[in-house]
Amino acid sequence: MNATTSAPLLQITDLRVTFHGERGSVQAVQGVSFDLSTGESLGLVGESGSGKSTIGLAILRLLPPDTAVSGRIEVEGVDVAGLDQAHLRRVRGDGVGMILQDPTAALNPLRTVASHMTEALLAHKRVGHDEAKKRSIEALADVGLPDPAALMRAYPHELSGGMRQRVLIAMALLLKPKLLIADEPTTALDVTVQAQIMELLRDVIKRHGLSLLLITHDLAVVAHLTQRVAVMQAGRIVESGAVQSVLERPQHAYSQALLAAAVL
Repeated sequence: MNATTSAPLLQITDLRVTFHGERGSVQAVQGVSFDLSTGESLGLVGESGSGKSTIGLAILRLLPPDTAVSGRIEVEGVDVAGLDQAHLRRVRGDGVGMILQDPTAALNPLRTVASHMTEALLAHKRVGHDEAKKRSIEALADVGLPDPAALMRAYPHELSGGMRQRVLIAMALLLKPKLLIADEPTTALDVTVQAQIMELLRDVIKRHGLSLLLITHDLAVVAHLTQRVAVMQAGRIVESGAVQSVLERPQHAYSQALLAAAVL
């Protein structure tokens, strides 16, 4: 996963995100800047409330409508803030895929795996139902799920946590994005399944030539999956650099505290 010398696939400049509510306003992201090249992997790491998941949602314009967002978020040189819904849909499908952090919440319990999988293809690719079903089965097989044709008929509650996470990964890969955003992809999974999901992500990223933006509180996941890391605290990046350098010689006190609490 070597970065190229071309323009960044993702470039974020002075991003600021403020949530407005009945009890006042909260600035969740405060002047964050970073970029990500084609084939490169970056981990955003920090505790809950540090703003890292907010950045992932901001990239795809999935934040609540009363949220104030400033700065620039460019995907392949295009600022997503200025896109109409038709062009934004292309970014959400062809440009960027996202794995949400809680597969139980992300999957509708009243809909089958087939319904979840084919919906995106029917909306974004304008293919027929038979072709959507065929591609969905192939995507499920690609992430190592057994008997994917039968699995299409299953409901989320019939699957294990690891299987649900694999379904989310398959959904994110369906439209063949260039950038994959993985938001806490190993949360709520036991240690054995966490290791399997990390291996799966590493494999699909390599095979599909994807860029990865990993959002996590877990430095061990960052160490296994990314080349660079940006440490976030209270809405700001307090330290960034090559993974090995930051993990071996953290400069900021918060990075040192995270490392002291981690099991690598």
